[in-house]
Amino acid sequence: MQKIWKNYKQTIILLVAIIIGAITGCIMKEKAVVLKPFGDIYINLMFVIIIPLVFLTISTSISKMKQPKRLGKIIGTTILVIIITSIIAVLVGIVSTYFIKLVETDKIELIKSGLLVENESINESEKTILDRTVEAITVSDFSGLFSKQNLLAIMIFSILIGIAMNMTGDKAKPFERVLISANEVIMNVLKIITYYAPIGLGCYFAVLVGTFGKSIALGYVKTFGIYLIVSIIFYVVVYSIYAFISGGKIGVVNFWKNIIDITVTAIATCSSAACIPGNVEASKKMGVKEDIAETVIPIGTSFHKDGSIIGTVFKIMFLVCLFGTNISSVGGILQILLVALIATLLVSA
Repeated sequence: MQKIWKNYKQTIILLVAIIIGAITGCIMKEKAVVLKPFGDIYINLMFVIIIPLVFLTISTSISKMKQPKRLGKIIGTTILVIIITSIIAVLVGIVSTYFIKLVETDKIELIKSGLLVENESINESEKTILDRTVEAITVSDFSGLFSKQNLLAIMIFSILIGIAMNMTGDKAKPFERVLISANEVIMNVLKIITYYAPIGLGCYFAVLVGTFGKSIALGYVKTFGIYLIVSIIFYVVVYSIYAFISGGKIGVVNFWKNIIDITVTAIATCSSAACIPGNVEASKKMGVKEDIAETVIPIGTSFHKDGSIIGTVFKIMFLVCLFGTNISSVGGILQILLVALIATLLVSA
């Protein structure tokens, strides 16, 4: 019992705090919003350290790589894995909703209500995919790198800094030592913040349940219920398979032993960016090499979002049912696949 408490103390405390928060939300209902500032404090603290954390972990991990080919191999493998797993997630989302009518509607009623409008309402000045891509990966001013809205841009900048330090050689050592020292300080700042996590996440759950619980139950119970079931099955089954492919039975054990804390944080915050610090630490505990963990996880935060991709498919299929669109052809399925991938990849963490 003592061993269990020692290994899962933080997890148990977080789960108890969240359960208490959920119960509080059920009792207080809309009045639970009074607790929102306490939850916001935790989320804001996490977001404040995201940019320096991403910059320092990526740039220092790349600077430590003395073999440029290794960096290329890591990034290349990461991109390939993300593409494959993302396609799997899309297909799971399509299969889960293809034979289910998520919503019953009447087109005449839609027109009367204003939900179905004429084509002239479309804004032709909307930005193209290329425009949005440029905005996602670059900024026009250096100060823009310090915003969590431009996480992709700071990642690319961090990679460039790491490569530049490698190119500079010994002359970059003083700068590298400063960054490594700063990274250690940021990690300790994170440790201090996590002491407040049970209070922050508990209050966040109280507000979530108190404010949206009834609306979800009444308005979106069918779609939400199916998505919840599919997500849980996908997370448990598919990720266990991925862990097994990576490290066999030991890989599965190590994965589930270290991922619970991050799972709870992800559920509470709905933010992959807020989970970067915990994911880096959990990966190291699983046996993932430091340079791989500190490079891949920030990149995966913006690109590897299976849950968001499945959710995007559900949104698309909801609209398909709402407007009676025919997607029975191969072209229709490919459209859903491409839209889900592009839409999710261009959404900030």
